[in-house]
Amino acid sequence: MSIIVNLDVMMAKRKMSLNELSEKVDVTPANLSILKTGKAKAIRFSTLEAICEVLDCQPGDILEFEK
Repeated sequence: MSIIVNLDVMMAKRKMSLNELSEKVDVTPANLSILKTGKAKAIRFSTLEAICEVLDCQPGDILEFEK
């Protein structure tokens, strides 16, 4: 079982770069990169909320559960 992070997909749909998202969400590019590549062990709800607000999406658009 694993959680798949589709942050790169949503960023591509919104034509937004990692650096641009980083500035708008106030998270370092390095931390966003860890999240984007699926190597993150956790995400704060406040960070997820900020990402969803900037990308105009729902948490389910970014996170996916796979058996």
